[in-house]
Amino acid sequence: MADADVIPIGSGGRPGRGSGRRTTPSAAARALAGPGGRAKKTVKDKPVTSQPTETPVEPIEAVPGIDVPEGGDFDFAGLERVVRSLFGEDGERRVAEWLAFLRRRLSGDYELDEFGYDSDLTDQVLLPMLRPMVEKWFRVEVRGIENIPADGSALIVANHSGTMPLDGLVTQVVVADHTNRPLRTLAADLVFQTPFVGELSRKGGATLANNDDAERLLRQGNLVGVWPEGFKGLGKPFAERYKLQRFGRGGFVSAAMRTGVPIIPCSIVGAEEIYPLVGNIASLARLVGVPYIPVTPFFPLLGPLGLIPLPSKWLIEFGEPIRTDDFADGAADDPMLVFNVTDQVRETIQQTLYTLLMQRRSVFF
Repeated sequence: MADADVIPIGSGGRPGRGSGRRTTPSAAARALAGPGGRAKKTVKDKPVTSQPTETPVEPIEAVPGIDVPEGGDFDFAGLERVVRSLFGEDGERRVAEWLAFLRRRLSGDYELDEFGYDSDLTDQVLLPMLRPMVEKWFRVEVRGIENIPADGSALIVANHSGTMPLDGLVTQVVVADHTNRPLRTLAADLVFQTPFVGELSRKGGATLANNDDAERLLRQGNLVGVWPEGFKGLGKPFAERYKLQRFGRGGFVSAAMRTGVPIIPCSIVGAEEIYPLVGNIASLARLVGVPYIPVTPFFPLLGPLGLIPLPSKWLIEFGEPIRTDDFADGAADDPMLVFNVTDQVRETIQQTLYTLLMQRRSVFF
């Protein structure tokens, strides 16, 4: 398989290029974000042009568990019983939350931050859609969550694998569920150039991986996630599983140094087995402009069914924070220091992966 280029988060692929003085997202991020990257307040009252006319009331059809007496009076007690039977004791609250969410979406009464992040959509739709995959399919076991600060900024750096970037989505769900804080992710420009995927990723909290935007997010007090192996880690052959690729040129380290935030190594076991990569259609990949076209034991042989990930057992461990606030001023501009810290983060993740692999009983259990 031909090596794919790693897309570093440093500006132009050079560490220490972030200025730290930006008050708005970078021009590249704004161009990819498109319209709608600002707060939306679009609720408008519609003028009444005429009096409403009388409309015959249609009889309410019978619903199991709900009694409709003669005259059409609705049995709200019966509706409450049905809701509780479908959603449990907290069903009424959950239905009320959904109705409130739908009302906000229809009226436009919701906000996007300057990067296009839609917290309402993420919390109410995107994360709940992913949660069954995390809890039931991959059965993710989380360790070291106490190393993520309850408040303030931190940069979570993780290994990248699995052919498809599901490890990033799983990490977002894990961090949100265990810390009650959103994880803002740094993604390659290819993500934002993909129709629908780019827009959804932006609303889910992702932004373009460059130093200026990374530093701005960190200065705002966010948890930020980065996968510095890039496409080389994501698309490496199954025979090289759990062997980390190079971590670019250390752009993520310089961003952490400039903002003085801790770096939290994150080791993910389980993603390598969801789509075992045994080949690459390199010529087709070059034709369509993507890093690789994967060949797995089930794709493209089984067509769309081959896109279903295998239910491997996942272990995710967040390591002890690596502090950057005690470096001298200008440390982010020292290439050797940036390289040494980058190598320290990479080696910490690699050794933790080996430990987790020995502790995992089997690939699928």
